[in-house]
Amino acid sequence: MGTTGTRRMTVAQAVVEYLSQQYTVDTVNGVDYRERLIPGTFGIFGHGNVAGVGQALKQYQQLDPAIMPYYQGRNEQAQVHQAVGYARHTRRRQTFAISTSIGPGSSNLLTGAALATTNRLPVLLLPSDTFATRAADPVLQQLEQPYAYDITVNDAFRPLSKFFDRVTRPEQLFSAVHHGLRVLTDPAETGAVTISLPQDVQAEAFDVPVEFLAEREWRIRRPDADDEDIARAVQAIKAAKRPLIIAGGGVLYAYANDELAKFAELTGIPVGNTQAGVGVLPWDHKQSLGAIGSTGTTAANAIAAEADLIIGIGTRYEDFTTASRTAFQNPDVKFVNINVAPIDAYKHGTTLPIVADARKALVKLNAALGGYRIGADLEQQVTAEKKRWDATVDEAFAQDYAPLVSQNAIIGATNKAMDARDVVICAAGSLPGDLHKMWRVRDPFGYHVEYAYSCMGYEIPGGLGVKRAAIAEASGTTAAGGTGGTGAAEVRDVVVMVGDGSYLMMHTELVTAVAERIKLIVVLIQNHGYASIGSLSESLGSQRFGTQYRALNEEQHSFDAGETLPVDLALNAESLGVKVVRIEPGEKVIAELEQAIRDAKAAPEGTGPILIHVESDPLLDAPSSDSWWDVPVSQVSELDSTKAAFQTYTDHKSRQRKLLG
Repeated sequence: MGTTGTRRMTVAQAVVEYLSQQYTVDTVNGVDYRERLIPGTFGIFGHGNVAGVGQALKQYQQLDPAIMPYYQGRNEQAQVHQAVGYARHTRRRQTFAISTSIGPGSSNLLTGAALATTNRLPVLLLPSDTFATRAADPVLQQLEQPYAYDITVNDAFRPLSKFFDRVTRPEQLFSAVHHGLRVLTDPAETGAVTISLPQDVQAEAFDVPVEFLAEREWRIRRPDADDEDIARAVQAIKAAKRPLIIAGGGVLYAYANDELAKFAELTGIPVGNTQAGVGVLPWDHKQSLGAIGSTGTTAANAIAAEADLIIGIGTRYEDFTTASRTAFQNPDVKFVNINVAPIDAYKHGTTLPIVADARKALVKLNAALGGYRIGADLEQQVTAEKKRWDATVDEAFAQDYAPLVSQNAIIGATNKAMDARDVVICAAGSLPGDLHKMWRVRDPFGYHVEYAYSCMGYEIPGGLGVKRAAIAEASGTTAAGGTGGTGAAEVRDVVVMVGDGSYLMMHTELVTAVAERIKLIVVLIQNHGYASIGSLSESLGSQRFGTQYRALNEEQHSFDAGETLPVDLALNAESLGVKVVRIEPGEKVIAELEQAIRDAKAAPEGTGPILIHVESDPLLDAPSSDSWWDVPVSQVSELDSTKAAFQTYTDHKSRQRKLLG
């Protein structure tokens, strides 16, 4: 097909065909990786998109299913989570588009949009909107505002998106999608991109330039570090006595693992990692201190407390990373912040921001730091702290109580049963913090915990998105694992760890896995409530109020002390068509759990989802991080527990710093 002339088609048809022709090109170490940006579209259809995007997808499916594969989901929010999981595993080179009906179908995307933008992960949202012509007004599910009649439900996406546009005339489509994909493929700007499509405009025909429908490549920008910034950073590093690296997800997205390992090994500088940065180094690497901050290891937090220079690489410094600004207690601490996004490079008032791709900055630092190495005293302390923490984790993993085991032991058994290339998925509750501290990662792609938004319900759909990417990676249709499209020998197993609270929030995508026969392994931990918030509530003097799944005590109108609810989540999963393995309480729980995971891994691809149900004791906590998280406590109270908690809070608050440096 030539690049001149026009074709008569609807706006929706133009959107679908345009998206099928978009590719990302990413250059890493001189090698170009070319990926299809939008490998498929999710959609739940209703009035708004059934005759627009729905018709277009059906039309192209009949012409050639490869043009734009359609994927069916059970919940609009969950569809976004699938796209985000896929985008994370493909290192932001690919994502999905999601089409919805108007009204509730569109607003169901809002939580997913917030999650994507908070995590800096790309997703393309195509929510339908009410009539642009207002010919039928107000329509079913239309939001009316008497003071501004041009406002619709979709305006709620504006603060949640990195880019928003509404196509009220067909000709506006060209600039809307062009600028939307510009943001989608920009490492510094990416997040949720929302293009609102009124239902009448979707079905409207217009003349589309053939050039618009031609293949287009979007080269992922990887800006180099300024030489003067590198020189200032080198000077600060050489002057430091106790430097510490904090590595975030930006290291993984930049494929900077090898350069980070080289940097740490040449200089001896220890490395702590954020939630998004787990996997930047193997857990047993000599310089790896593991997790840092509120959910960190005692090793990383001990070194952080005395550090005089923090080298942040690809981190946005959320409050868990900085332990709510109490992690760094050296009064002279300074920050060198390397980040592709200026907002993160300038965090905490640093005077040494480096706005650059993490790998390119590390290449220059490694070349400029020849001969520098930390002192023997710090190296010895790092070794000692690592040894102490490893022993702490070993002890926690051995908490094999009966009839109910600790979550620590369940994590240990799962970790032991999985292979190095397998991926663990989690998002909310007590599990993310416990995994951050204790999970022994061996592969850069082996850990996926959504913790920027910590969205309950993300786990199963997010895991399904990761599994889709792993399947594509193994088939050679995507370079998710940095293979350059050559394919891997086997499909990575994806293991979702989820508590009963999050499971009940969004388990519906198990049906999607059943329909497509996708082998997703789910370890469902039943603890009859919200273990994480229960523990937090207790520490704040609120006595685990409202965090247990119990029958209502009508006299006190309390859910805190009634009978345990007779809810059978294993039976629930079975009713959805999932293969379920029940681990009964008793002395053999851990051994049976390990074997169940190995058996699930041995099942062939195409088996469908497998869920392993195990009960835990929510009162058995993970090892302490010797750290803090700022959650305010009531300043006055009639409860003695709250009074005591407020005193503890005041003590921690006195250590909080502005972190200017």
